[in-house]
Amino acid sequence: MDAEIIAIGSELLTPRRMDTNSLWLTDKLNSLGVEVVTKTIVGDDRERLTATVKAAADRSGIVIVTGGLGPTEDDLTRDSVASALGRGMSFRQELMDAIVDRFARMRRSMAENNRRQAYLIDGAEALDNPNGTAPGQWIPLPGKGAIALLPGPPREMMPMYQNHIETRLKAILPPAFIATVWYRIAGMGESDLDQLIAPVYTRYTNPVTTVLAKPGDVEVHLRARCATQAEADALLAEVAPQVRELLGDRVYSDDGAELEEALGRLLIARGATLAAAESCTGGMLGGRITNVPGSSAYFRGGFLTYTDQMKTALLGVPEELIREHTAVSEPVAKAMAQGARERTGADYALSVTGYAGPDGGTERDPAGTVYIGLASAGGVEARRISFIPDRYRVRSVACITAMDWLRKRLT
Repeated sequence: MDAEIIAIGSELLTPRRMDTNSLWLTDKLNSLGVEVVTKTIVGDDRERLTATVKAAADRSGIVIVTGGLGPTEDDLTRDSVASALGRGMSFRQELMDAIVDRFARMRRSMAENNRRQAYLIDGAEALDNPNGTAPGQWIPLPGKGAIALLPGPPREMMPMYQNHIETRLKAILPPAFIATVWYRIAGMGESDLDQLIAPVYTRYTNPVTTVLAKPGDVEVHLRARCATQAEADALLAEVAPQVRELLGDRVYSDDGAELEEALGRLLIARGATLAAAESCTGGMLGGRITNVPGSSAYFRGGFLTYTDQMKTALLGVPEELIREHTAVSEPVAKAMAQGARERTGADYALSVTGYAGPDGGTERDPAGTVYIGLASAGGVEARRISFIPDRYRVRSVACITAMDWLRKRLT
């Protein structure tokens, strides 16, 4: 069976709240071999919600609805789902007693509108909620699957799924297993990557291949769904190596690890240490490196030298070198990396200097130009890269390029 998730609440349609429940539920459903084919966020509107639930129930075997089970007038889930299924609702005294008891244990008086939470859709099974006042509901759909109504707060939703929904799903699901291979790639654009691997993955409908991209970082997901784990693993064993061979050393992770974590593993394996000297990235490179737990084992420290004076004072970059070549240049990037290595005693040092944009730059090095330096016992090198002068993108991709250069050097 396929599944749909419907998240309810007008607050989820604002920039201040994110629907994290759907991400968590997707992971849990996938572990049962269930593919989530649609996710929908619906505001507190009875007609839209009713139409959304009806459409989901018509096309998918499993529908999980989160939110809208509270006591207020804008908690419309129970009414809307009942309308979508053409069913009535009935007041259940045992649910009311449980709600009253919960308020008594909290030594609080119960508002009259909490009675709304004691109504059960006809044919539904009430699901106990020890973490809140809203009981969940499990509604079998004859010959199809089921609809589950879960509360919105994660501290209530997660235990209810684990204690009630998962076992019920296992009882109605046919055998199915999902196996996944996940490659993360740096140094290649989404369109170029897709053009490279499409001749392989387009020959297969199972596994399904998905390409996801963000600045400087691309993910390739291969997902096989079969009746047995062995069949799913066999499908991936056939397809994944073909894709992996085409991607070559661009792959920095096959287990979902971020680039900084993959780099840290290599440094630890080689007993090597690292330092950083930054200008246009403003500490972003050091921040990413130290975001990895245990990074103190290999990261010696960093220098945030945003001005020419700081490059000279902290890293020993000669003033005349900056005057002759400008602060954004290959010689200065090399001097920054070498200065960071010498001052920290690190085995490797990375440096970044550039014009992040949208303004600045020269005729030779316009906004979006970045120089990256790499110092090691073997000498000092620098590379020039150029981007569209989007400030965040330039800084982010510069960090990725620097870390990936060292990663490839270490391998």
